Amino acid sequence: MRHFSKATPTNSIRLLAISAVVAFLVIMTFAMPSANSAGPRHHSGRVYRPLMATAAAKFLAEYHGSALTDKTVARARASEQPGIHENIPTRYLARYQQWKREFLATETGRQQWAFYQTNPNFTLNVVVSRDNPEGGTTGNYKWNDDGKLIAATITLGCKLDDGFPNPVYFPVMNSLVPAETAHRIDGEVLAATKMAHEFGHVNRTAKNDSSLYQLQTQLMPKYNEIFLSNGRDANDPRLLQMASKMGGTPVEIWEDREYWGETNAMLFLRDRFSEDSFRCQLFSRIKRSVDLYAPLYEERFLNIAKSTPSTGHCGW
Repeated sequence: MRHFSKATPTNSIRLLAISAVVAFLVIMTFAMPSANSAGPRHHSGRVYRPLMATAAAKFLAEYHGSALTDKTVARARASEQPGIHENIPTRYLARYQQWKREFLATETGRQQWAFYQTNPNFTLNVVVSRDNPEGGTTGNYKWNDDGKLIAATITLGCKLDDGFPNPVYFPVMNSLVPAETAHRIDGEVLAATKMAHEFGHVNRTAKNDSSLYQLQTQLMPKYNEIFLSNGRDANDPRLLQMASKMGGTPVEIWEDREYWGETNAMLFLRDRFSEDSFRCQLFSRIKRSVDLYAPLYEERFLNIAKSTPSTGHCGW
């Protein structure tokens, strides 16, 4: 069992580097007009500007690898039979079982696992891969003729119990960064939180309009290609038309998807830590990141904070 009560030298260097990049980009994002948005969005009396497409892609790729669309790095053959199918290389099986055991130690994990395991109309493949070792991704979505999601693949990195995603798009997973606390956070908790994030993607995609999702997947690469070749002019009529069809710019679509994944991760942590003081410590970290980077999505996280037994809702 691995513990994260103190940061290792490697993780410390990584965290310092990420923090420096995040700080610079946030300053630039709030100080300059966004090239990715037709205009700023307002929240609680202040202007909120989403990150530029290039910065957003970088932050997302740090965790999801290069799979920012409906493509998965999984190389294993996917099953088409209903239920959950775990394709885990023997050398990773022991650690995967620890991650899974941690995920299933919560009511959220058990309910979601049981839902997909017993669903006669859905196939969920779970794969562990050495590609993108500290991250995860979800894709290979399939819909039936009625537009109902019937299959997906979750690919987990072989070192899922290491590495902390940045706070910009991953405020919940980042809340587990080692801090001066008497509470010891196992690597298995980090891995299970990442699993919950990926399950959140499946849960949300199943609720989304399939035609819109597939249209977004088709148009986002084209949008970015034009955006990078036109001097990063988001007011290009072609881009405005594509954004209208997609329901937003690629960055707005990406952030919406990631924060849904993170709300599911927060549900896992809510169930995993019953001690009010430590759970509130984690929730306070999440709130700080949400206030900084995702104020327009605060309600999603607030609703989870309100679902805890704590009457103070951990400061939310």
